[in-house]
Parts: sequence; structure tokens; C-alpha cells
Amino acid sequence: MSLYDITVQDRAKNEVSLKKYQEKVLLIVNTATGCGFTPQYPGLQKLYDAYRDQGFEILDFPCNQFANQAPGTDEEIHNFCSGRFGVTFEQFAKVDVNGKGAAPLFRWLKKKKGSLFGSGIKWNFTKFLVDREGRVVSRFGPGVTPEQIEASVAALL
Repeated sequence: MSLYDITVQDRAKNEVSLKKYQEKVLLIVNTATGCGFTPQYPGLQKLYDAYRDQGFEILDFPCNQFANQAPGTDEEIHNFCSGRFGVTFEQFAKVDVNGKGAAPLFRWLKKKKGSLFGSGIKWNFTKFLVDREGRVVSRFGPGVTPEQIEASVAALL
């Protein structure tokens, strides 16, 4: 199975094939609106603004698994992020990233790029960097800011 065989749901619950993102560099992030890392949204937007015209996309998947830090509906989350932080990159339906109910995308990502502490995702704002061929090239923990990964993104473009 490749990344492009996976289907996800947009925030309106429509099925979206990740084939839509073939030949793009992707940063896939599990996010939350009430997290200590939520202030990373402006950095993510700045990264997106800097590189989207070169084939870069950010795929944002809200996740409420960690201390219920992503409450609300998918639309409420989107309105919060776009209104407060000016987010314009793709925001998808809320997902689980760990456990039996983990979204297929995050099961695949964790299989491709585990962490030093195992394959589970430890918290919100874990980031997976994917090259134009659909390979996961890096995994960044929540404390790694968008500014710290900019060089990695630029190198893939």
C-alpha cells in the first residue's frame, strides 16, 4: 500500500483520495486547538505561504485523543483556526491517531516512520514530512517548530 491508496475525510465528511497530492511535498500534522503547541499554527501558515507555489501542502488533521484538546465540530475547529490564525491550508475531519480506531493514514505513517519511543504518537502537533514520491522522510515531535523544519521542507522542493 502506498500513501496514494489512502482515502481521508475532509471536514464536510467527503472522501478525499490522497492521490490528489501526488507529486507534492506534504507535511501531515495532527493538531488541536486547545494545546500548548497550538501557537505553532502561525508558523505552519507562514511555511505554507512560503512554499505552496512550489508544490508544498500541509494536511491538518485535528485530534481530540490527547486530553480532549480538540473539542468542537470540524467546522468549529476550522473557524477557530482560520479566524484566529489565518489558516488557509487543508484541514480535514477530526481523527484518532492511536489505538484501534486510528485513522488508516496515521497507521500507515507510524508504520513508515516510528519514533525513538515506539510507533505511537505521543501528543498533538506531531509532523510527518513526505517527499514528492509519497515516502515519509522525516517525523518531527510536537516540540519541533515549523521554523525548525523549514530547511527540510525547502530541500525536498
